Amino acid sequence: MVTNDATVLRIKHDVMREVAKLAWEGRLEEEREQIPYKLIPGPQAQFRCCIYKEREIIRQRVRLAEGLCPSGKDSVNIVQVINAACEECPIASYLVTDNCRKCMGKACQGACHFGAITMGDTKAYIDPNKCKECGKCAQSCPYSAIAHLERPCKKVCPVDAITYDEYGVCVIDEKKCIQCGACIYSCPFGAVGSKSYIVDVIEHIKAGKKVVAMVAPATEGQFGPEITMASWKTALKKTGFADMVEVGLGGDLTAAAEAAEWAEAYREGKKMTTSCCPAFYNMVRLHFPVLMENVSTTVSPMCGVSRLLKERDPETITVFIGPCTAKKSEAALGGVEGNADYVLTYGEIRSIMYGKGIELEPEENSYQESSVFGKRFGNSGGVTAAVLQCFKEMGEEATPTVMRCNGAAECKKALLLMKVGRLPADFIEGMACVGGCVGGPGQNMTETEAKKFRDALIGQADGREVHENLIMTGADKVHMHREA
Repeated sequence: MVTNDATVLRIKHDVMREVAKLAWEGRLEEEREQIPYKLIPGPQAQFRCCIYKEREIIRQRVRLAEGLCPSGKDSVNIVQVINAACEECPIASYLVTDNCRKCMGKACQGACHFGAITMGDTKAYIDPNKCKECGKCAQSCPYSAIAHLERPCKKVCPVDAITYDEYGVCVIDEKKCIQCGACIYSCPFGAVGSKSYIVDVIEHIKAGKKVVAMVAPATEGQFGPEITMASWKTALKKTGFADMVEVGLGGDLTAAAEAAEWAEAYREGKKMTTSCCPAFYNMVRLHFPVLMENVSTTVSPMCGVSRLLKERDPETITVFIGPCTAKKSEAALGGVEGNADYVLTYGEIRSIMYGKGIELEPEENSYQESSVFGKRFGNSGGVTAAVLQCFKEMGEEATPTVMRCNGAAECKKALLLMKVGRLPADFIEGMACVGGCVGGPGQNMTETEAKKFRDALIGQADGREVHENLIMTGADKVHMHREA
């Protein structure tokens, strides 16, 4: 998780690690209420106005770590607001700064149609109860003396799902939220979080069930040049997982199925979109429902690998590990046969490992379960490259054009063009995070920081083709569409 705010990061990880440790030891139920006092012993407050608020924030974070809503309300949304933490941001969106000269022209007052601006002794004043946040005052001021104080969470939300209640606390419109997680990692107060399933996973492992980890293609390079997929496999098996599978194999599965689907659509002149990014899929489903018939019916790499594992043993519990928050919604909302049972971010799986005293250790880059195209599925443009490679392997002579959408803003623009019949390309590759999955909100390193390590690790992989790899791994018969 990449942020410059070490305090926010520390608190989040401390809570998850404490919850995971107690869950492993079977003491969570009896010691849950002591966690806030252990992490915030007092008497001095560490990061808020008082230790009482700090402890309440910890309590709400413990609920999130257990997969519950922090406030106790009933909500299926993965992304949740920690109310106790969301009280520090300025409520007013427009504020008159000291640049104001209380000029005679009073352009700001004249521009306001709601009577929200009055003149004080030294400068103008905006009444937040009357202000409609139209921005006319700021646009009209010749001194640029009116600042727009847009909250970070609202600013980064690509679908305008965030508003505020009468107390200035963030409210997420669950009918709009695409679960991308951008708001979580933009909030400097750590006031937005996501439900975690660390306790559920730990309990399944403790119960002796066959729990198999599925590690995202975006993982390679995220932890430096020496932490390989083999490192993950070893560490996860030590933690108690029955096995680990590289989800790059799922990338191969999705690419092969989507290539066949796209080839047919291309011949029919039908424009289509990818379906593997859950935040992009949610964007279409919630904001462009008329385009759902244009979305590929191919399931995600996560689902493909989960289906493969469940076909081999129906009792298997599958756990996806990666940098994506929206993947949690894909698994939790259900509706897709054989999908992953649980999803964990890197911070969450490392908390589970911490509870058992397990660390990732350097290991030879000898484990490979996917083609290079499957490994690159987590990069922006990676899906397109894999599908076009499958076209080549299939002997398909079609040369479709693809609009590679790098980030939610580009996705939204492309979908608008498709909706009005003006999309210049044949297909859309939709990635809600800039950079693709490697730029996901739960990343351990930024895309730029990890690129050199990622390129080096993937560069050591052999040159197997997509369909060749599916046959080698016995995955070529997996059903890869949403319908039964």
